[in-house]
Amino acid sequence: MADLIRTGVSIESDLLEKFDKLIERRGYGNRSEALRDLIREALVNDKVSENRPVVATLSMVYDHHRPELSAKLNAAQHHHHGNVLAATHVHLDEHNCFEVIIMKGKSNEVKHLSDHMLSMRGVKHGKLVMTSTDGDF
Repeated sequence: MADLIRTGVSIESDLLEKFDKLIERRGYGNRSEALRDLIREALVNDKVSENRPVVATLSMVYDHHRPELSAKLNAAQHHHHGNVLAATHVHLDEHNCFEVIIMKGKSNEVKHLSDHMLSMRGVKHGKLVMTSTDGDF
């Protein structure tokens, strides 16, 4: 680990109390590691916004019975085969499927593909999570 530097932070008592409860629920041993993780997350989000290389997952739930939806989702993935690394498809119940698509590429490309799939009629919910492939955090 790099050299550690101590710093002070002024925080309202009620905000700090809520933060302490959150980090306890998440299993952090101390505030410092929780703050380091928040800083790393902010740095990753900043890099992702600069259209840099990313790896990502798109998770979505969709209506299996929506006509042509499965074919459209597959076609979009095949059309962007350079961005799509893998996909996992799960049948949740008689009507709903859950799919996780693993992608890589420039963040704007990955976001565009994800927005395209999430906007298809019959997709009920989804979320794109991108992370930087730059390891300097």
